[in-house]
Amino acid sequence: MDYSSDYSSGGIGILAGIGATFFFIYLAILIVAIAGMWKTFEKAGKPGWAAIIPIYNIYIMIEIVGKPSIWLLWCILPCVNIVFSIWLINLMSKSFGKEEGFTVGLVLLGFIFWPILGFGSARYLGPSAAEAQQGGFGNDQFGNPNNPPFNQP
Repeated sequence: MDYSSDYSSGGIGILAGIGATFFFIYLAILIVAIAGMWKTFEKAGKPGWAAIIPIYNIYIMIEIVGKPSIWLLWCILPCVNIVFSIWLINLMSKSFGKEEGFTVGLVLLGFIFWPILGFGSARYLGPSAAEAQQGGFGNDQFGNPNNPPFNQP
């Protein structure tokens, strides 16, 4: 019984070629998405290189939308991060004048919608968070009608 044959190594080469092809396609998609996020950060006046630093890019997005820094914790905690990350991406798209449909695109097809946001005609309109539009995060507690003092009669 001779188990050696010429057919045993032919399939391995084909599988390696398919794997390498998928790897290069994935790498190209990843580079396009990072380039789009890079340009989006630059449009908002933040450093573009922050898009490639894993947790720092979330912090920069939090600064762009005008939310407090504690959101970084909420975006890292398991289970809670799903809600807060989608909320953060929604505020990000609103900061550039986009609607909720664009948010769905950023969440589901980010490799297409980040370049649209970064290289497209969208302009940064400023932080979209309500706290940023109302003048701060409790810095002026008694002057802000949305933040009344405690024990008010």
